[in-house]
Amino acid sequence: MTQSRLCRVHFGKDKYPEVETTKILLVEDDQLISGPLAARLRDSGYEVWVADNGREGLALAIKETPDVVVLDIMMPEMDGWEVCQALRARSSVPILMLTALGDEVDRILGLELGADDYLTKPFSARELIARLRALSRRVRLDKTEPSVDSRLVAGPIVLDLNTRRAFKRDTELTLRFKEFELLSLLMNRAGDAVTRAELFDQVWGTDWLGDTRTLDVHVRWLREKIEDDPSHPCYIQTVRGVGYRFVLQKEDS
Repeated sequence: MTQSRLCRVHFGKDKYPEVETTKILLVEDDQLISGPLAARLRDSGYEVWVADNGREGLALAIKETPDVVVLDIMMPEMDGWEVCQALRARSSVPILMLTALGDEVDRILGLELGADDYLTKPFSARELIARLRALSRRVRLDKTEPSVDSRLVAGPIVLDLNTRRAFKRDTELTLRFKEFELLSLLMNRAGDAVTRAELFDQVWGTDWLGDTRTLDVHVRWLREKIEDDPSHPCYIQTVRGVGYRFVLQKEDS
């Protein structure tokens, strides 16, 4: 899983519409990429920190609490996998990983470790900004959308929509922001078969450009946290050819 250092990134000279200030941490050891890319992001209205190795990137992420982390894989001191795993142990910050062209294993492993999206080199600044907007938009919605009903309850599982806390049998669960959104949507629609298209539209947004398998990965993570036996799920059931369904109690197959 080596990543070519000959990958080019195309930045162009187009101007982008103004965006609400978002803090971006760019962790990339190739200065031919990080320098011009950071400049383009700043021109587009973002506040940007740059780290040229994984250890420095992790320290900056903890200190500065960015809104989105853009994370390369092959770096000195700590690689992207280690940084992603360390961040996920303490934060739900959206992580976009940079992968080598055609390296499917890298993309899948990134999702397994908790990345929210990936971008394949070479890429354009415009494409990266589209991904950043999609990720940061979901975070802003999470922080600002009011909840009419404060709690969702399904047996031992309780979601507090106002505080965004989740519990199972009085034990608090640690859910990433997309995991919480996905679970709350399914619980709100308990008994219904919710299509994959609707889940992507509601949780990831209509401008999602990433791998569609990220939905299945997030469902697996949720099952590991809320199911007594994740290999035989009781609550989140797969509806083949359609999507997923949340059931309030185990149903006969």
